Amino acid sequence: MSKPNEFRSSDATKLGGSFTFPGTAMTVHRMGYGAMQLAGPGVFGPPRDPDAAVAVLREAIAAGVNHIDTSDFYGPHVTNEFIRRALHPYPKGLVIVTKLGARRGADKSWIPALSRQELIDGAHDNLRNLDVDVLDVVNLRVGGLEVPSEGSIAEPLAALVELKRQGLIRHIGLSNVSPTQLAEAQTLTEIVCVQNFYNVAHRTDDTFIDDLARQQIAYVPFFPLGGFNPLQSGALDDVAESLGATPMQVALAWLFQRSPNILLIPGTSSVQHLRENLQAATLALPLDSLAKLNAIGTKSEQKAKEEI
Repeated sequence: MSKPNEFRSSDATKLGGSFTFPGTAMTVHRMGYGAMQLAGPGVFGPPRDPDAAVAVLREAIAAGVNHIDTSDFYGPHVTNEFIRRALHPYPKGLVIVTKLGARRGADKSWIPALSRQELIDGAHDNLRNLDVDVLDVVNLRVGGLEVPSEGSIAEPLAALVELKRQGLIRHIGLSNVSPTQLAEAQTLTEIVCVQNFYNVAHRTDDTFIDDLARQQIAYVPFFPLGGFNPLQSGALDDVAESLGATPMQVALAWLFQRSPNILLIPGTSSVQHLRENLQAATLALPLDSLAKLNAIGTKSEQKAKEEI
């Protein structure tokens, strides 16, 4: 499959519209692609089918996707190496967002890597494996696997600010953070995006999303169907069946309508699943369906309170 040299403005319509990262000239389509699943089982080691990994990436670009989320600790190194293999030289307008703040143990564990030297080394790993001179956006990943942890992030963020001053990073984002941590970060540098755990059932960040929208900062939810703990919802299944769609498509469509600053990065290692995900950008949710989906989050919050 040929690789396009630039993206068409018409792609934005079928990919959820466009969003410009604040204070930048980077405009992306709201439907992007997350590369995590290109690695092997457990996001560790090489993929079972290397040719399929290349095909998915090239299919995404051919469909107009111009926002790819990745990290060099996926694999580790695997996803970035496949992005380079499939897409380099990169098409004009492609924004690659990576993240720092973790490393992988030999037992496939996720280990925090937030010291100054670990962050600097991680940045250079990304630069080398993506084969670029500067990283478009780097998210500082803190907190746990799914939720933020309290405490200052000033020290690790200072390392990214230093890399930005050196011209190795263009823009900085945050992952797994609280509103308090964002406010602290904004005293040190401009923040263009926040990537947190959020979906139709897990609605903890509702107020946070609205605040970010007022600041025109992108919110990029991960695990739209629950991630490592898949979302189980009869209401979601019922809405999907009534619309002739998949639960994933409905979950993604719900996120699109939730707020205009939400950017999506669903991941898959299958071309067929990629096409299904992209179709969610044009899936219209009737008002009665929206009401049923919104109620999922209300019920989930009530259940969580009862378990406390």
